[in-house]
Amino acid sequence: MIDGVCIMESSLIVLATVFGAIVGSFLNVVILRLPKDDESIVFPGSHCPTCQQPLHWYENIPIISYVVLRGKCRTCNASISLQYPLVELSMAVLAVVLYLRFALSFEFLFYFVFFAALLVIIFIDIHHQIIPDRISLPGIIIGFTGSFCNDLVTWQQSALGIVLGGGVLYAVAYAYYAVTKREGMGGGDIKLLAMIGAFLGWQSLLYVVFSSSLVGSVVGVAAMFKQRKGGQTRIPYGPFLALGAISYLVFSRQLFQLWHLYLQANGVR
Repeated sequence: MIDGVCIMESSLIVLATVFGAIVGSFLNVVILRLPKDDESIVFPGSHCPTCQQPLHWYENIPIISYVVLRGKCRTCNASISLQYPLVELSMAVLAVVLYLRFALSFEFLFYFVFFAALLVIIFIDIHHQIIPDRISLPGIIIGFTGSFCNDLVTWQQSALGIVLGGGVLYAVAYAYYAVTKREGMGGGDIKLLAMIGAFLGWQSLLYVVFSSSLVGSVVGVAAMFKQRKGGQTRIPYGPFLALGAISYLVFSRQLFQLWHLYLQANGVR
């Protein structure tokens, strides 16, 4: 009986891995085409971005095809971006993490959609310095609607997360512009944090903002030295917010345990 349960559990983990990798392959298409208003994410089918040759099914197997083809197009021998297997592998790993946390449940599918949206946002913002409204605005609605069936976040926490998420970054952006007379944060970041608040609730926002600001500051300083542009150096903030949200959900139990230990160490019960 125990062996049967272990086999079933292992099989479901494998299925989650495959499912995540397949979705990651589609996300690569979304990342490439969504910022272009004149392109569909459905048609035409997958093809080499250099020679435009349509890919056969065996050239489009997530991760495996990239390894077998050694990162090159079979037709024109052009290099294929490492981003493709990276996105596929990332989504596969995130799918397994979600399965181990939530098993086969509403929360698994709900946060799988959330992670998929964040992964697309990360790479689009890196390449184009934009966060598409076509992801963040529907994401806010999906996050709030799903909270009525979500055991992790109540609809009240989700609603407050939307208000505070959008409001906090708007206040920061307004204050930065008032002091420097330069835009330091786009409207896309504000909508993204509102979406994060919708999915994770208001209680996630302090950690997400703090961790994203900390990591973003370190990367920003490094970029200033590398680009030698001083205060004119610009890096997208969206990826740091997205990574903060992912790490919050993945490590939320450990974070709460650390917080309780901190309170106990300081005599707060």
